[in-house]
Amino acid sequence: MITVETQTIADLVREVPLRANTFERHQIDYCCNGKRLLQEVCAERGLDMAKIVAELDVTPESAGELDFETMSLAALCDHIVSRHHEYLRTNLPSVAMKAKRVAAVHGAAAANLIELERVFQGLSAELTQHMGKEEIVLFPLIARIEEAARADAAAPQAPGGTVQNPIRMMEHEHEYVGRELQKIRELTSDYEPPAAACNTYRALYAQLEDFERDLHTHIHLENNILFPRAARLESQLGESQPRAV
Repeated sequence: MITVETQTIADLVREVPLRANTFERHQIDYCCNGKRLLQEVCAERGLDMAKIVAELDVTPESAGELDFETMSLAALCDHIVSRHHEYLRTNLPSVAMKAKRVAAVHGAAAANLIELERVFQGLSAELTQHMGKEEIVLFPLIARIEEAARADAAAPQAPGGTVQNPIRMMEHEHEYVGRELQKIRELTSDYEPPAAACNTYRALYAQLEDFERDLHTHIHLENNILFPRAARLESQLGESQPRAV
């Protein structure tokens, strides 16, 4: 039973991950802005909510996905790194190369391609730094919090005294990524290349669309599952306990 009156968009995807496909089709943000109610978004954009709810009616048994709500936090961090960070490290150079080539060949006649390359270069640099912060600082901290909880020990020292500080920084950077993805979608006319576009032009747009889809899943796992679980676990360790150094 889908309770759209009380479940946020992120809740709906957490419950059944395959529902993300419906939100992708309707360009509904379930990652950075997943804490909104579906009826709010449908009212703003004039979407047929009954149709969308019908599409969301996917049973958990048919989803065939990993259970991110119950796997360990360390395993979830490892999944994000091996699946989504590695995806970015593989695809960022490939997309950048295509964007540069297409802008050089077609940019004189299509200024949006020059801007597209510029936006993607900035996004690529931001994502590269962002992944490093997560892998060097935040994810190891989350793993230590989980280890402390298992050992009934004090929470480890976190930047600013709590894991919520680096989480807030990562969420802020996710908001930037979301804005840049929207710019890319607008610059590519929803990833629709012109009829006369060459193969590289078409490949660029197709790869950018896949890039957006993977980032939506990536950010959803962090914003709506990993980060809240880590913050709750740290809180459960007790504010009164002395923190380990």
